[in-house]
Amino acid sequence: MAWVVGVLLVVLCLVGVPLSNFDGTEMWGFVPTTPNWFDEGSRADELGEFITGWLGTLHGWLYMIFLVFAFSLARKARWSLGFMVATLAMGTVPLLSFWSERRATAKVRADFADELAAEPRRQPVG
Repeated sequence: MAWVVGVLLVVLCLVGVPLSNFDGTEMWGFVPTTPNWFDEGSRADELGEFITGWLGTLHGWLYMIFLVFAFSLARKARWSLGFMVATLAMGTVPLLSFWSERRATAKVRADFADELAAEPRRQPVG
């Protein structure tokens, strides 16, 4: 989940937002002017609007699902409150979700090494 959410957030922030907003106008009500890279109404602007509209919504929904699964994992693995909050919050910052997933996986593998080693290996199908 962290990888899916992370990839969507990277595409959203590094592709969609510049394409749809870097037309020399005000952005989000507090950025007085943006670089004038793409004209408003251009194909690049339309692509940016599509990306921010659709991928932004998809990222939002998938991030909510990520939060539910990560919270469930945190409870089952008995993570500390700080580790859990940091893991959940890292999904909001581009590229940090990848590090967070790696960190959480390493913690689970370290904390539950005995249980994971005792689990029987599944044979590949076919």
